[in-house]
Amino acid sequence: MKHASPIAFKPLGPEEGPALLWAHGWGQSHEAFLPLAQSFENTGSHILVDFPGFGGSPPPPEAWSTEDYADAMAEFIKSKTGGPVVWIGHSFGCRVGIQMAARHPELVKGLFLIAAAGLPRKRPLHKKLYLKARIALFKFLKKIVPEASKEKLYKAFGSSDYKNAGPMRGVFIKIVNEDLSEQAQKIRCPVMLIYGDKDTETPPEIGERLHKLIAGSEFVCLDGLDHYTVLGTGRHRVAPLLKGFL
Repeated sequence: MKHASPIAFKPLGPEEGPALLWAHGWGQSHEAFLPLAQSFENTGSHILVDFPGFGGSPPPPEAWSTEDYADAMAEFIKSKTGGPVVWIGHSFGCRVGIQMAARHPELVKGLFLIAAAGLPRKRPLHKKLYLKARIALFKFLKKIVPEASKEKLYKAFGSSDYKNAGPMRGVFIKIVNEDLSEQAQKIRCPVMLIYGDKDTETPPEIGERLHKLIAGSEFVCLDGLDHYTVLGTGRHRVAPLLKGFL
């Protein structure tokens, strides 16, 4: 079966109460969410997952898209909770959450999305032209350099996430180019979008566009926080928003 990939997870809190699933960002594991989740330990039953290819979960059998991750998580949720969850995601975990709510709406009661990715970045024309030229040069060099030198090529041209992707590089290439506009428009559950105004990985303008695409969603921009401090030193500002959402 395509989506039969082991998923490591950490349970937290009592078994009764609403089920909350915590979905981490790219290159991270459930530990990124642990401090915030522990502050809600007595509010429902928590499952902190390691997506296939991260933390304690082995890589998927092939280069998965976010559709594949969502389908795998649907099977996981049915086996662990038997019913819908509140999906709390960060960055890449939000991509999968958007797919979940679009593809498996019966399994998602709400989406609480922190620094959500999923839409193409808006860039000025000169940056678009620069990136286009750089990609063209990379593809050309990839064809002519010896196999032994290709890793150096990847390091020279790739982003930090791309350079560090290792066996997950195929997945990264697939998911980073996805546009989830169509999926976002299908979402009907309650959604809250949280961004830091200093986030350069997933700028707030992505959240503003998602807010327009997702009917009835709420958008909050927190000043002084970036892509990672929103879960670190800034988590005390996220916690009351999540409490209100729940």
